[in-house]
Amino acid sequence: MTRPTVPPVPPPEWQPTRIPPQSPLEAAADAAVRAPSVHNTQPWRIVLHPDRMDLFADRTRQLTVLDPVGRALAQSVGAALFNARVAVAATGRAARVDRLPDPDDPGLMAVLRLVEGPPDPALAALAPAVRRRRTNRRRYTAERLPEDLLQLMVAAAAAEDTTLVPVSRDEHLRLLARLTQQADAVQNADAAYRAELRRWTNRDPATGDGIPVSVVPHVDGRQHDALPVRDFDTAGAGRLPPDTDSGTEQTIVVLATASDDPLAWLRCGEALERVLLELTARGWVVGPLTQAVEVPVTRTQLRSALTWDSHPQSVLRVGRAPATSPTPRRPRATVVENGVTAAERQVHGRPQPTGWPRPPARPVSDGRGGTTWV
Repeated sequence: MTRPTVPPVPPPEWQPTRIPPQSPLEAAADAAVRAPSVHNTQPWRIVLHPDRMDLFADRTRQLTVLDPVGRALAQSVGAALFNARVAVAATGRAARVDRLPDPDDPGLMAVLRLVEGPPDPALAALAPAVRRRRTNRRRYTAERLPEDLLQLMVAAAAAEDTTLVPVSRDEHLRLLARLTQQADAVQNADAAYRAELRRWTNRDPATGDGIPVSVVPHVDGRQHDALPVRDFDTAGAGRLPPDTDSGTEQTIVVLATASDDPLAWLRCGEALERVLLELTARGWVVGPLTQAVEVPVTRTQLRSALTWDSHPQSVLRVGRAPATSPTPRRPRATVVENGVTAAERQVHGRPQPTGWPRPPARPVSDGRGGTTWV
């Protein structure tokens, strides 16, 4: 069966000159760190080489209560990988991705290599959306995603080996609402979950991570949404209006995968970011409603009712809403570094694996505040 294709965003939206064409891997790293991540943990680290980019999961940033198996972490890394692919295409280069390439190093999630060939125009067209994309927790208008655009999103997810399931039947919407409420209550009854949430919503601004109050609805105790948005207002200082009006009349979709393993989670993260960028480029906003896939009992019920032989990985609401401010990003130097080859490690006399720590680097400016090559 022929895989559905996603037409590129119309040319006026494509502004590839925003990414310097002379440094595709630096551009890939710049775009990768702008990806969405669970609680804005940014659980990745990037090692650049002259011909490739290594993308690692940073397990020190895993949410051990919310995400004990690392499902959300892998999806976050997948979103960063997709942004890197977009950036490389926007510089006019082609790339090959090897996912989970080393069984002996499960932390190495992907290796992106520059190869000969034409760039993917559909990916390149999404480059401007990387900076404009925001997780939006505001109140959405009543406008639903048109059917033709919904089908484009189905194709966008399919291009990344993921199934996008629109939730449209009344009985399914009611079930999803009940499961989301149930999962939300289970989580909030857990003191460890609340402590973890506070940790990522009361961050020192210097860390450049976590959920700031500027993107959080203020919770005044009167919210009764059918599909509750996660309560990030742990200090009572949320600056967005309290009324999110998140309900079953909005466009709701579920992302699901055929298997439920790290490769599937990584691919789902790529699909998630592809869908987010496609919608951003067309003026739509998206917010996660993932509580039901985070609690085992509700996830099982959601699968049996909606995705059947596939595993639900994420739930999204889609609509129109005023823009929201960006979330912070970690200092680039704490995330991106230069790597060395095995031969270089032998010369330096340091037979450690690629990644932290590294041999001393010889500083060479790249002219734009980026990394330095050894």
